[in-house]
Amino acid sequence: MQQNKNKKKSYRTLAAAMMSLVLVAGLAAGCGKKEEAPAAPAAGTETPANTSTGNPADVLVTYKDGSIARGEFDKFVNINMLFYPQYAQFKTDPAFQQDIMNQLLAFKILGSRADAGAKAEADKQAKEQMEQIKTYLGMQEGGLEKALKDNNVSEQDVQDFIGSSLVAIVSAEKQVTDDEMKKAYDERLAQDPAVYTTATVRHILVGTTDAATGAETRSKEDALKKAKEVQDKLKAGGDFDALAKEFSDDPGSKDAGGKYENVEVSQWVPEFKKAAVELPLNQISDPVETSYGYHVMKVESRSAKTFDEAKEGLRSEAAQEKIYNFLEKELPGLIQTNNLPKAEEPKTEAPAAEAPKTEEKK
Repeated sequence: MQQNKNKKKSYRTLAAAMMSLVLVAGLAAGCGKKEEAPAAPAAGTETPANTSTGNPADVLVTYKDGSIARGEFDKFVNINMLFYPQYAQFKTDPAFQQDIMNQLLAFKILGSRADAGAKAEADKQAKEQMEQIKTYLGMQEGGLEKALKDNNVSEQDVQDFIGSSLVAIVSAEKQVTDDEMKKAYDERLAQDPAVYTTATVRHILVGTTDAATGAETRSKEDALKKAKEVQDKLKAGGDFDALAKEFSDDPGSKDAGGKYENVEVSQWVPEFKKAAVELPLNQISDPVETSYGYHVMKVESRSAKTFDEAKEGLRSEAAQEKIYNFLEKELPGLIQTNNLPKAEEPKTEAPAAEAPKTEEKK
């Protein structure tokens, strides 16, 4: 059973090529905090697919080494909408526009600082990512052509977007040193000795609540009694696959024989994680209680990533930190003019007026 953890998104998957909104959320919510979208428009308002009404040549922002015109900005927004259509409702929100602009500025400025090696590597990755994206969009209703047309962008626009994002990422990754990664690795191990542990676990969950509604399905006493019955069947040689399909209340694993294979144990709720780390291998456990109910478990394998095995993930996360730091600390000082609508400051109530003092009569 996996817990809902706020994990930073990877920059190396298909989503990596669509990663621009990761930076927006990171900037708006703060690095490492829960991502939050801007407030939805008021009821009864609609946001059309393309809200730009200004001259494409109008300069919106100037910065130390250049400027961004409305046409470039609108195209960048439209590409974001291509990958994240649910964000279209926020397209005219000033705070959202400011974050998108910061994102575009980050790509341009960090890309201009990248060396030839980073640009070559980014170009190679961009071509690979583009093929994945074309396949993904081709599977959607209307296919690639409709997706591009609906968002008023071309295939080359998308290719350029991917390339510019990856140049920034690859360049940041090249700046990460082994010492930085080793320090992060050691610090995490000190905080949690199981942070790099992965395990293959089979389990049968006898739940106490309905996963969809949260309604109680059985008492804890009844769940524990049934879990012990399942435990007895397994210890008597019962087939785990068959028993999981018959008794497990975990929809994510019951049809796979109750198996979670090579999973980072930190993704699981604390009680399940603790059992996955401490139980003897290949033995049927006593029922393990979690917030979901009671689990009868069998840990089939367990290993921990070495530093060398964890380096790629550590490098990616350290690169993300560098990009976030640029957005939060350096970028504001590089912007010279900004003609985008300003986000409204939250209103604060004035303190109540203090009653006038009267002089005490003697």
